[in-house]
Amino acid sequence: MDVILIAVIIFFLAVIFSMLGLGGSLVYVPLFYWLGIDMLIAIPTALLLNGITASSAAITYYRKKMIDLQVAAPFVVTSIIGAPLGAYFTKFVSTEILLWILSIVLVFAGARMLFFGKKGAENASTNVTDKKNKSIIGIVLGFGIGFFAGLLGLGGGVFIVPILIALGFETKRASATSAFIVLFSSFSGFFGHLSTGHLDMTLMIYTALAAFIGGQVGSHLMHSKMKSETIKQMFGVVLWIMAIKIVYGLI
Repeated sequence: MDVILIAVIIFFLAVIFSMLGLGGSLVYVPLFYWLGIDMLIAIPTALLLNGITASSAAITYYRKKMIDLQVAAPFVVTSIIGAPLGAYFTKFVSTEILLWILSIVLVFAGARMLFFGKKGAENASTNVTDKKNKSIIGIVLGFGIGFFAGLLGLGGGVFIVPILIALGFETKRASATSAFIVLFSSFSGFFGHLSTGHLDMTLMIYTALAAFIGGQVGSHLMHSKMKSETIKQMFGVVLWIMAIKIVYGLI
């Protein structure tokens, strides 16, 4: 497929996923795979686009003071350590196994977003004791999130958003904080893949520009137009659709 057309598709995906606090790599990887791009090229490209989309969105969310930096910090530190390690192990795992793992992750994350009860505990995130507990959870889970993000070509937002909501974050704030965390884990995973040499520079340049612009559009729409519950439901439905598509291709 023509690289310009791929870039247009990436733009619209970036708009959607930046509203969800994701970079979009959970779609980019299977999308590139379906377009005939080798998985070893698809994964680092998806991580790069994931980081750029999340960075673009995080700029807006930071200006709007929607990011909880104290809670995000431990996730960032340990996920940066775990992502390159996961990227290293990618070459030892078959494409089919990677896709099965990815589809299972999508099913469980989608169920969490669609059926998890409403949490109005945004005030709890300002409590000092809760902050400390959430920081400890971030340290413990951050490494594992980073590892699987690097392994599967994800930025980790698919794991982070449900975790933050379970911790009591209102959905918009969870998405904004996730975008900040994801930009670090994505770029860390991408740099872990650089040593493999599996890169398509033309594809990366065009799609990176599209991802940045899409991230700006999506983050502004989320802040001013979208309701939290709508965002969460969109998130769950998109995850299930992608899981079904991946499993259908594997059967």
